[in-house]
Amino acid sequence: MELIWFEDYLALAETLNFSRAAEARHVTQPAFSRRIRALESWVGADLFTRTTHGVALTPAGELFHNQAEMLTRAVHQLRRDTLEVSGRGAKLLSIAATHALSFTFFPKWVRGNERVLALGNLNLISDSMQACEQMMLRGDAQFLLCHHHRQMSSRLESRQFRSIVVGSDTLVPLSAPGKNGAPHWRLRGGKPVKYLAYSAQSGLGRIVAAQWGTKDRAFALETIFTSHLAATLLSMARAGDGVAWLPRTLAEEDISAGRLVEAGAADLQIPIEIRLFRPIARQGQAAESAWAAFEQS
Repeated sequence: MELIWFEDYLALAETLNFSRAAEARHVTQPAFSRRIRALESWVGADLFTRTTHGVALTPAGELFHNQAEMLTRAVHQLRRDTLEVSGRGAKLLSIAATHALSFTFFPKWVRGNERVLALGNLNLISDSMQACEQMMLRGDAQFLLCHHHRQMSSRLESRQFRSIVVGSDTLVPLSAPGKNGAPHWRLRGGKPVKYLAYSAQSGLGRIVAAQWGTKDRAFALETIFTSHLAATLLSMARAGDGVAWLPRTLAEEDISAGRLVEAGAADLQIPIEIRLFRPIARQGQAAESAWAAFEQS
């Protein structure tokens, strides 16, 4: 059994597509397929069903999933810890953070915690929520900084990860103003409003969908553009292209300058938390010291 087989399995379980998984693993599809078959041979059971319609996890593959994630993460952590103790590994702290928080919240937050800065080299990895979750599940980062809402879906299960609240924010529906200063696009009954949406990769998109996606609404939305970047939606909202739910911390300068105005009543706002996630399993000394400092800040 080889560790790369577990990593291959996780890539295929994520994409359910041999071509995309092989590309993500930087290997040809035939070689990737052989490695999946080798893993299934070692396990003694099929982990995936392969049909003309696509790929799916078998019941055995579903059972294998959580343990494979934990084992892969633990092996990578064991290597880091061993190198750290031997003095050969750099005391590198990797924090995965969503794009919006990387630009708005993170710099001030980490500068305000001298104990963390004193621990050594801090590596910020900025990406979409989906990509950040994958990094945490693989063990490529010790921490994840993200927006959170109790109703949103998350792949970071409480059995494997825990979190603390480190800040707060609000998602506000915003529009460019019209000539009279009122919102150019207003959330109310009648004609559908042009909507600038988050993609499925976005954590903020999950929050908006959980709050307004399936509810009976007094307003209708017509999605005209989708992105996982809040900054992109901010620019388009400012240009008058539609309404977007944006973090107040990201949009506060434009709100203060009058370039963006609220597109609806206050009850359309969504209060959200900023949370820091970590694996439940013990990490290296530097990571544990950083966590203690975050908890006390």
